[in-house]
Amino acid sequence: QVQLVESGGGSMQAGESLSLSCATSERDLRIAVKTVGWYRQAPGKQRELVARITPDGATVYGDSVKGRFTISRDNAKNAVWLQMNSLRLDDTGVYYCNVLPEGYWGQGTQVTVSS
Repeated sequence: QVQLVESGGGSMQAGESLSLSCATSERDLRIAVKTVGWYRQAPGKQRELVARITPDGATVYGDSVKGRFTISRDNAKNAVWLQMNSLRLDDTGVYYCNVLPEGYWGQGTQVTVSS
């Protein structure tokens, strides 16, 4: 059973920055060769794509985070990072990472942004 571990969530104020990490054991899964996405789910809303990165480094961002969030790889740590800047109230939610093509999900990490 592959275990993706998200970390770095917390309670922040609007305008602040936060970094999330999605990592797993390289014995279980080599993230460098996978497409990894960050998704979030706000209370009462559907899970939505925040950002995604392919093995060759191509990235896709959700419209609401473009210019504020950056997804990147740390292959040495078998991890993918999500740098979140200029946090807004509507960035609040549980953030999950996802690995394709297998469809593995992490357990999620809570991000709460307040004014």
